[in-house]
Order: sequence, then C-alpha cells, then structure tokens
Amino acid sequence: MNSGFFDLFRVPELRKRIFFTLFIIAVYRLGAHIPTPGIDATALQLFFERQSTTFLGFMDMFSGGALSRLTIFALGIMPYISASIILQLFTMVSPTLERLKKEGESGQRKITQYTRYFTVVLALVQGFGISIGLEAMKSPGGSLVVLDPGLSFRLMTMITLASGTVFLMWLGEQITEKGVGNGISLIIFSGIVAGLPGAIGNTFQMVGNNELQVFQLILLLALMAAVVSAIVYMETAQRRLKIMYAKRVVGRKMTSGESSHLPLKINTAGVIPPIFASSLIMLPATATNFIDTPLMKDINSMLMPGSLLYTLIYVSAIFFFCFFYTSIIYNPKDVAENVKKAGGFIPGIQPGKKTAQRLDHVLTRLTFSGAIYLSLVCIIPDILIRYMNVPFYFGGTGLLIVVGVAMDTMSQIESHLISRHYHGFLNKGRVKGRS
Repeated sequence: MNSGFFDLFRVPELRKRIFFTLFIIAVYRLGAHIPTPGIDATALQLFFERQSTTFLGFMDMFSGGALSRLTIFALGIMPYISASIILQLFTMVSPTLERLKKEGESGQRKITQYTRYFTVVLALVQGFGISIGLEAMKSPGGSLVVLDPGLSFRLMTMITLASGTVFLMWLGEQITEKGVGNGISLIIFSGIVAGLPGAIGNTFQMVGNNELQVFQLILLLALMAAVVSAIVYMETAQRRLKIMYAKRVVGRKMTSGESSHLPLKINTAGVIPPIFASSLIMLPATATNFIDTPLMKDINSMLMPGSLLYTLIYVSAIFFFCFFYTSIIYNPKDVAENVKKAGGFIPGIQPGKKTAQRLDHVLTRLTFSGAIYLSLVCIIPDILIRYMNVPFYFGGTGLLIVVGVAMDTMSQIESHLISRHYHGFLNKGRVKGRS
C-alpha cells in the first residue's frame, strides 16, 4: 500500500494530473465561500438551520454548504446533472437524439453541447426561482433574508447563480480532460466531504456534553464501516454471463472458438434512484414549511425522514427509478444484437430474440436485488437519526456518492500506474471500478 502511494509521484504525467485536480477542487472550495450580494447572511443561516431535513438541506449537502450561505456556487452542479438525465430520457422518444447517440464520439460531442445549453437554461430558471423564494424568507426572529428585494435583485441573483453553475461545469470538464477521475463526480464528492471535519467536531462535542454516549459512538463507527463495506462490495459485484464465439476465418487463418463473459452489474442505475427519490419526496415536504396551517404541519411531520410514510414512499420511489433508469441506459435487445454480430452466443440460448429475453430476465433480477440494497443503505441512516438520535452524517445517498467516486478515482489512478509498469495500491490485484 505504501509503495503504491509513493508511486503516484514517480510518474510525471500522473503527478501533474493529481496536482491539477487538487488545484481545481481548491478553486471550487474557494468559490463556495464567495457570497452573492444583497443577502443577510445571518438571517439566511438561521433559516437553513430549520431546513436541514428538507429538500433545501438535501441540496445544501450536495453544494458543500454553498446554498445555505448563498454563494456564487449555491446551485452547485445539480443543474448539469438534471440536464444530463433529462436528455437521456429524451433519447427514448427523440429519433434525432437516438441517432446521435449511435454515431459514436461525434454524436456524443453534440449531445454534450446540448447538455451545456440546457444546463444554462435550467440554472437561469432555478436562479430566478431561488431569488423569488429568498424574498419571501424570514429568519426565526422575523428578519428578512433579502436586504433590498425587487427586480434588480432577482436579475442579479439569477445571473450570478447561473454563471457559478456554468463555471463549475467548466471546472468539472477540465478535471475530466486534464486531471484524474470524473470531474463532475469529484466536485460533488468534494462538496459532500467538506462537511466531514465539522461533523467529526460536532460528534466529539456531543460526547463531551453527554448528548451522545460512548457506546453509541462505537456503534455508529461500526455501522458506518459496515455500510461502507457493503457499498464497496455491491458496487463491484457483477453477474457474468458466459459468451461463446464460433470458429471464424480471418484472412487465411481459422480462429478457434473462444469464450468470454458479459458482465452485468447488480446496481446498474448507480446513485441516480436515491437522488431522484429524495428530490421527489422532499419537494412537497419543503413546500409545507411555507404554509403555516395545522394540516400542513401534520403532513410535514409525516414526511420527515425516518417516519413510516416517508420510508414507504422513499423505498417505492427507489424501486421505480431503479427499474426505470436501468431500462434507459441498458437495452438488452441492442446488446443481444451486438453479441450476435460478433458471432457470439450464450450457451444453450439462441442468438437474437432469445438472448435478449435471457438478458432481460437476468437484468430484472439483478435490478431488484440492487433496489433492495439501495433502499437499505438509504433508510438505515434516517432511522438511526430519528429514533436513536445518532448523528449519522451525509445519509445513505451521500455515502453512496462518496464511496463510489473514491472507487472510480482509485481505479483510474491504478490504470495509470499499471500502464507504466508500476504496482497499484494493492499488489495482489487491481482496484475494481464500478463501470
């Protein structure tokens, strides 16, 4: 492990990529503390302290606290992610986008360009909506969050927040091109882990004030280790279908029949289902905070994380989005057709339609298992927070992102080292990525 770590700095190109990535992340964290003009920061902070378990708190986690401070990066990279997902959905109904997707690298460049344009539109709309919402916000003491409300404030906030998102999108693309790892994922990763030092400090403060018992702290650490281990195992787990290839004539030579494997991930949809499910359920929960009636308070209480109704809706939404998103990104018919064109077949299964049916059957069972895994990872922290008063930071979605991005980044670094004849982090084998 130690030799593998020091090998990182023996490869000049890899060393430059790592330092470039760290520099870009430092720029992002610096911008996350530059405030948007016209805001009473104290009143805004007091307001967000009451919204920690709502959709606003969920978004604030992904922005690394930038939303609660309303900095220039308050929207984070979420508009870009939303635009990417929406365009992927449109590829199912738009022949033009579907054709571009099949054109390879040139088509992907055009889709990426459309995603950028759509990101700007979404960021402008969200920025304008946030500016209107800010004007209606008040701190618990009754102070207005916006010092000078009006059209000028709305336009300034909209342009500022949209510009911050576009700049973050550019930073992420620079990391992907010149650094190590996926830039967009690393920006989200750095935003989430930015709250780790404060979370650790608060935990020890709770122990010192006897608000958290030592036994509870040990239980928390053991449970977090178990959850992280489960995430690592499940994100790397695969079902491998054996593929046989018939004998073929290549030039003047006849190649013998070969065998290979078609890997199918247990969690094909990744972290998208929990993100969508959380957004879906927290939007109405957040809206009820702005309506001061007994009925809305009761609804808000029932939709709090850890409650029975919240858990049922959350798990149902995770299952739905697991199957829905998997059907978008993985088409058994296309895979079966590609295998058939390459002269391959699954032993005992006819090429073509029968192979597609077999793939669909296996993928359905894997997706069901993956949905159970995602549900458990996401609801266990909520139950601990609500019923055991255990400060399980980040939540299941945050842990999924942190562990998954760390694994992907280590896998890419591992590839750089091995391609230059160095050992990886683990001499006995490579670190498996999620892809």
